[in-house]
Amino acid sequence: MREEHDWPDWDTDPVPKAVPQAFSAYPRAADDDELLDELFEPEPRQVQPTTGKRVRRGVGRAFVMAGLAAVAFVVLYAADLFFSVGEVPRGVTVSGVEVGGLNPSAAEDTLRRELEPRLTEPISVRAGDVNTTLEPTDAGLSLDWRSTVEQAGSQPLNPLTRIASFFTSREVGVVSRADDQQLRKALQTLAEERIDHRVVEGGIGFHSVEDDGSAVRPFAIRPKDGQRLSDVDGAMTLVKRGWLNHATVDLPVAVTSPVATLAGVRAALRQAEPLVSGPVTLQGEGRTAVLTPRDIGAALRFAPVGGGGLELTLDRGRLQASVRPQLAGTERQPKDAALRLVDNGPSIEPAEQGRRINWERTFQPFLDVAGRQDARDLGVAYDLREPEVTTEAVADLGIKEVIGEFSTGGASEAAAPNLATMAAAVNGAIVRPGETFSLDARTGPRTGSRGYTVAPANEDGTGADVLGGGVSQFTSTLYNAAYLAGLTDAGHTPHEHYDERYPLARDAISLRSDGSGVDLAFTNNLRKAVAISASSGGSGVTVKIWGTRQYRVEVSEGSRTGLEPPDVRREEGPDCTPSRGEFGFTVSATRVRYEVDGGREAGRETQQVRYAPKPVVLCAPGRG
Repeated sequence: MREEHDWPDWDTDPVPKAVPQAFSAYPRAADDDELLDELFEPEPRQVQPTTGKRVRRGVGRAFVMAGLAAVAFVVLYAADLFFSVGEVPRGVTVSGVEVGGLNPSAAEDTLRRELEPRLTEPISVRAGDVNTTLEPTDAGLSLDWRSTVEQAGSQPLNPLTRIASFFTSREVGVVSRADDQQLRKALQTLAEERIDHRVVEGGIGFHSVEDDGSAVRPFAIRPKDGQRLSDVDGAMTLVKRGWLNHATVDLPVAVTSPVATLAGVRAALRQAEPLVSGPVTLQGEGRTAVLTPRDIGAALRFAPVGGGGLELTLDRGRLQASVRPQLAGTERQPKDAALRLVDNGPSIEPAEQGRRINWERTFQPFLDVAGRQDARDLGVAYDLREPEVTTEAVADLGIKEVIGEFSTGGASEAAAPNLATMAAAVNGAIVRPGETFSLDARTGPRTGSRGYTVAPANEDGTGADVLGGGVSQFTSTLYNAAYLAGLTDAGHTPHEHYDERYPLARDAISLRSDGSGVDLAFTNNLRKAVAISASSGGSGVTVKIWGTRQYRVEVSEGSRTGLEPPDVRREEGPDCTPSRGEFGFTVSATRVRYEVDGGREAGRETQQVRYAPKPVVLCAPGRG
């Protein structure tokens, strides 16, 4: 099989080679015919080169051209590199100022000329939604000129980089000098004063209407992101890098988004508008109250909730404060039943129910009523309040009549106010069956703030001057009233010396001669409650025990025994009070209680008392 190649055909018809002629110094003689043939012989036909020869010639020519171009490129590259040695690389800019192709000194001069005016210009900064400026001098910023030029680098050897520099520029920035502490403080101050701000939640506010002091108009509070400078170190780096550029320096901030959206706020605004379109009238018991649009607006609360909306709630306390003074007369306190003890018998003042506004129920339908254009009336709901002491409870006490009574007289003028004060404190006391009455517990401490005055401790004017002096007369009077009512003694202390204003062995004190206190107590052993009425007028005291008579009481006194004569004292001075003295003795009193129903004896008690002799006091002549 014959192989076929796309090769050029071999030249089978080569041009005949000329046979060299012998060299002669003289031309060869030729005959005329030959000369004529040479002169008139037609021009010889040039032989065209073959295809293969043409290809070889084209390839060679291309190699020659490429070689020449390479040589030219090398020559130009070497020349460019040679002539730019020591210069700032071509295409370099610093903060927008072209310094490429200049030697370092010229580049520094150019930068100083162009950039020095900017060194004191405020630096424009943007932090989130805040655009502001930073003063370079406050931030401690300056420029390192030499380092800035050196930062541009040396001549690049990469030919492609050198070629690209004819058509592009390369920004290398500046080398700043900064007082880091001063820059940090300046940025922190800028953040506190201008950049940082709290998130503003969307809400609803109310404007007053100028021509109507009670009217308001709702308005939307647009939600706004909160932000703070998040990276001070990063911000310092950004400022150092870009403070001389004409571009704004962007500082990093952390953003806090509000919960409510603008759409949610607008929906809430539509909800609020009818609520404050007019007043709401509250219909109370016999009285009305008016909530003005201003009052209503002050009580509406809009809080952001999930989904971007605002939830409406009602501040009932605010509404209550607005109308309470107008409706105060419709409320009343419950009145307890009371027992009144008068001479012609006890009387009962009946109890009365109270009435109090139930604000929660009153304002429960408020938003529905306030959302109407008309019929904006709201009924006031009340709760009835029962008294603590009912009429029936007082009647069940069984206080119908006086079952024990006693009176004393002869009180000194100094003691009279104290007797009146103590009588007022005891009057009206009720002692239920099984309870024990304590005089000290009922009256409390005897102090000036309670109305007690200074007087001698003892009823006869002797003893230390103390607050509440002389009140033992009331104590003895109360003791005898309880004694005659058949109540059980729960503790008493007789006088040290016998005082003839009291029955024998039936007296009690609240003060000793030195002013120290003593309590009196008795227990209600009856089936019904008892009440105490006490009064004091002038020098006398009267105490009555009221209740249901259960016992008839008989009292007998024993004879005096163990008589002891008094000592005789002689005293001088203006304070000397003469006394005839009293014998000391022992005496007893017996109380017998009989059941009213049937007359059966219910109890018998005998108490014995020893009275000390009371000394005879003789005053020096002219002194007593």
